[in-house]
Amino acid sequence: MRQFSISSVLAIFLSLLLVSHVSAQVPATTPTPDAGTVKATPSPTPRSSLERHFIQNVIRDQGVIWTAPFRPRNYESKWSIPLGFGMAGLIATDRYTSGWVDRNGGLPVVSKDVSWLGKAYVTGGIAGAFYVTGRLTHNAKARETGILAAQALIDTGIVTRVLKFATQRPRPNVDDGSAEFWDGGDSFPSGHSSTVWSVATVIAYEYKDNPWIKYGAFAAATAVSMSRYSGRNHFLSDIVGGSALGFLIGRYVVNRYHDPDIDITDPKPKPTTWLHPDITPYYSARAHVYGAGLTWHL
Repeated sequence: MRQFSISSVLAIFLSLLLVSHVSAQVPATTPTPDAGTVKATPSPTPRSSLERHFIQNVIRDQGVIWTAPFRPRNYESKWSIPLGFGMAGLIATDRYTSGWVDRNGGLPVVSKDVSWLGKAYVTGGIAGAFYVTGRLTHNAKARETGILAAQALIDTGIVTRVLKFATQRPRPNVDDGSAEFWDGGDSFPSGHSSTVWSVATVIAYEYKDNPWIKYGAFAAATAVSMSRYSGRNHFLSDIVGGSALGFLIGRYVVNRYHDPDIDITDPKPKPTTWLHPDITPYYSARAHVYGAGLTWHL
């Protein structure tokens, strides 16, 4: 009864936090202008406020995140009840699901190698790589992706750290995997899962028109998350809770700060060099002139 009571209380608490993000403060998809009124603008850049107001935006995000559970309209989502019961079920069965991995053997070596991708300095490096690449190549989408990925990473890291401190859940390899809470641990939620999902979600939403990038990002995040389970670093509910936090916060950041002008620009012409010239054929049937024009830049 004690274990069930603890599980129920925490499931309700987590559900309040997570469900409030499902019905986000902004629409799930950014509205696009009517096709007849779209005017392409050359070489756009992300709104300067994303960089200039980066710290202010993070602080604003934290205000939205921690006050969202107290807004009744955030519980109108169809996901409220399934998420609540799902988390309660996972927490209540964590001791048995973790024991199954222990009995059937984990994958400690492989899991450790895969989970390395979920470390904060790796995910932060990915965000930084997008930003630097965008700045150097004048790629507005890559630049914005780097900024928003870093913002989502910081937002998620703060929430994850507070929840770890509040729940105090030991790891599965401590105390025979009792799965209790408030017992001096830092297992709930999984930090690797939350950080990798926050960055992966920003990348997937920014490049939603490219299935290789979109589903590749989600597949990588799933692999990292599950490696924490197979390596017995976290309980299953730790991983699901962390993944949900990362995904929902990453989605919120993209929906709130994404600049839709980046998605409606004309493609830039490919640069020409002496290795890649631009060949333009031409002919005149009346004058019986046929040939080709060759253009390149040294």
